[in-house]
Amino acid sequence: MHRLLVPVDGSENALRAVGYAITVATERPNTEIHLLHVQEPMPSHVHAYFSAADIEKMGVGETEKILQPARRLCAETGVSCTAHFRIGPIAQTIADSAAELQCNVIVMGTRGMSPIANLIIGSVTAKVLHLASVPITVVK
Repeated sequence: MHRLLVPVDGSENALRAVGYAITVATERPNTEIHLLHVQEPMPSHVHAYFSAADIEKMGVGETEKILQPARRLCAETGVSCTAHFRIGPIAQTIADSAAELQCNVIVMGTRGMSPIANLIIGSVTAKVLHLASVPITVVK
């Protein structure tokens, strides 16, 4: 079984990575696509105003909006996918999820939603390259 983990953040680059994963899945039988959306934990002061259940609902709602275009791409091509949602440090959570889900490869875009932050602190992709224990295909 070949398992691809595709982090999705709502960016065009992430959708290109989904498209690449779909191509791999159509060319290689018995391939699973795992879509993953990771959100940073809410700042502690937010918990003073919202219950844990409300915060979780907000996160799930946002995740569904972000994952919907990726799911649609898979559905349009007849490729099945499984979507996952995690909260944590983004790069570390991507690397940990690849191991947890027993994925063989991580397929991700070169940049996500914050190009200015990428210039200052380095991209999530670069961090995942250092943290992951599986090969990474970077889609431009």
